[in-house]
Amino acid sequence: MSTTATAARPSVQRQTPSNYNYSIGYLRAAIVALVVAHHAALAYHPLAAPIPASLLTPPYTWRTFPVVDGHRAAWAGVFATVNDIFFMALMFFISGLFVWKSLARKGASAYMRDRWLRLGLPFIPIALILAPLSYYPTNLQIRGHVSFGAFLIQFFAPGHWSAGPVWFLWVLLIFDWIATVLFRRAPEWGAAVSALTTNANRRPAIIFYGLVVMTAILYVPFALVFNPYRWAAFGPFNFQLSRLLLYLAYFMAGVAVGAQGLDRGLLATSGRLARRWPLWIIAAVCAYLAWNYAQNQFFSRPIPHTLREALTSVPLMSWLLLFAVSCAASSFAVMAVFVRFANRQMRYFDSLAANSYGIFLFHFIFVIWLGYFLLAAPLAALAKFLLVFAGSLTLSWLVTAQLRRIPAIARII
Repeated sequence: MSTTATAARPSVQRQTPSNYNYSIGYLRAAIVALVVAHHAALAYHPLAAPIPASLLTPPYTWRTFPVVDGHRAAWAGVFATVNDIFFMALMFFISGLFVWKSLARKGASAYMRDRWLRLGLPFIPIALILAPLSYYPTNLQIRGHVSFGAFLIQFFAPGHWSAGPVWFLWVLLIFDWIATVLFRRAPEWGAAVSALTTNANRRPAIIFYGLVVMTAILYVPFALVFNPYRWAAFGPFNFQLSRLLLYLAYFMAGVAVGAQGLDRGLLATSGRLARRWPLWIIAAVCAYLAWNYAQNQFFSRPIPHTLREALTSVPLMSWLLLFAVSCAASSFAVMAVFVRFANRQMRYFDSLAANSYGIFLFHFIFVIWLGYFLLAAPLAALAKFLLVFAGSLTLSWLVTAQLRRIPAIARII
């Protein structure tokens, strides 16, 4: 997603090979398309909870599953689970890649003004206007649903307001602020951390193992205390309690890799990460299968009720630790494939890359409304999913392309 570097410029074609990294640009666009597909699949998830009798009725699963179709499919659960393990962490990693170079080029004040413009400014109208319009079909699925005005009262009630996927923007803005403080207080920090990635092109496993250890330390204790899937909300500012520091770790890892330079470090086209892409795919598959096995073992046994029981539960600790391994392995596998095969211009990807940020901002309303309109359609879950995914991607793409014709909006998206 184009939140940290050059994506707000009107067109990818205007970039030159010297200052535009096609691998990362196309990877970012592909991850955004995966986000759209992920949200489209949730309506057909086999474990999607039914729409509650009221938006104020706990456990508020409607924020994750705003549309619940009667047609379910096991593949939707697997697809959503695989995505959930790695794609948000990878988005934060990608967002960090250009931060240090941008800070060095623009300076701290100009950099943060740019971040406020591109991240903070879109968040406000989306949280206030687009989010309730997106979630309104949830209310329409409730028997005896309330009026739109009453729905808004429930939606904006304390602890219930959800901004949808754009929670990513305000969290990323906080992370950018942290990087800016580091740049101001310790400008030599970029050179110091980039030195840690000097041999990453020859030994990517060093970065992989370091990332696994760091994220396990930051993720497992919070997952034990707060529940791996629990979200917190302060007005429209939502975040997943157990993963916030994990995402920060991936963001800062991206900052470190980017400070070294994309052409020399981990993501060098001639590096071992790209050359050994089949091994990383195998590692990602094995890590996911191991994580899934540990998860099944954990849920097939009594749930620990105390922290002491949790710490001594081998299935639970294995499940949580393997999450960190699977997250890193999947991220490295995806990066390896794109660095290896998408390192030159592919014009059919250019428009998607140029409009990817806007697609991320606008896709959710199309996903929910198209899913709602297809509820009564006598189609299989796969057919509905393909229609919702293709329709949402196309519509948000077209809306973004048209809005970017307006210079003031093009500066942002």
